[in-house]
Amino acid sequence: MTESKAMILGCSGLTLTEDEIALYKAERPWGFILFGRNIGDIKQITDLVASMRDSVGRPDAPVLIDQEGGRVQRIRSPLLQSYPNAQALGEIYLRDKDQGLRAAWLMSRLHAFDLMRLGINVDCLPVLDVPVEGASNVIGNRAYGFDPALVSAMGQAAADGLKAGGMLPVMKHIPGHGRGLVDSHHELPVVDVPLAELEAHDFVPFRALSRELMAMSAHLVFTAIDPERPATTSPKVINEIIRGMIGFDGLLISDDSSMNALQGTLGERAANIVAGGCDIVLHCNGVMSEMLQVVKEVPVLSGRALERAAAVEAGFPVADGADEAALREEFNAMLTVA
Repeated sequence: MTESKAMILGCSGLTLTEDEIALYKAERPWGFILFGRNIGDIKQITDLVASMRDSVGRPDAPVLIDQEGGRVQRIRSPLLQSYPNAQALGEIYLRDKDQGLRAAWLMSRLHAFDLMRLGINVDCLPVLDVPVEGASNVIGNRAYGFDPALVSAMGQAAADGLKAGGMLPVMKHIPGHGRGLVDSHHELPVVDVPLAELEAHDFVPFRALSRELMAMSAHLVFTAIDPERPATTSPKVINEIIRGMIGFDGLLISDDSSMNALQGTLGERAANIVAGGCDIVLHCNGVMSEMLQVVKEVPVLSGRALERAAAVEAGFPVADGADEAALREEFNAMLTVA
């Protein structure tokens, strides 16, 4: 694998600027991420993805997107089908488990048809957070439901659908964002419940999917584990809970370092993420002044982080050759019935 730095970066618009190309060439991010501001038309998306990879000289560099369905769907109609949120799929599961699991698998398989033809090969899905009553709507209907067993089963089906289409999933937000009472995009949630309760509820889906290759961290403080630091920057949460109790040994990507749940300058945040034990620093908003701070603090991938990143690059599956039209018809029929 070409030497890369332990970061995933976004860009500011529909095409790369000269400054962005120069930064990527010099600093060599391991991967890239797309947001709504980067979406114009099909050819433009395909060209942007290709130019990102060209800037680092790696035709297989991971390109990520949050294409969940519902309110978190970066590429929307009319470019791609509008998909339902996870809660709607969970409601199918509550009526008929087999149908619910099939719906989760089908939607992910359709995401793979949509995204792979654009060159996007990683979807930040499934959301494995298990909400509790009174929690912030930042997760809300992005979750499959309130039952850890339901979320585990639906999340596995969703992950499997992506892999059947040649993509890799990123499960989020480990070790669980379901209890956050505030939106971590804007402020730091603090979760004040016993560890035993977290283990029996919040951690369950992540333990069930612990063999997946990638996960994204949660910007929450768990007072029972580390009252001082959010999970993303906490060696205790990462080593004892994510790597230990949950048993996840894949590539751990931070949630967006520009979110206001984290404190300090962007450089300080990046340094804290690395020191906490995340393998990859994620920076999403494409603001050049912020990226320049981040790249100064992020090391070249090495050691276990390099091994995990290499496992991801070697782990992209071959698509199953399924009939897209037939699967789309089956899925849309499920929605009509629902």
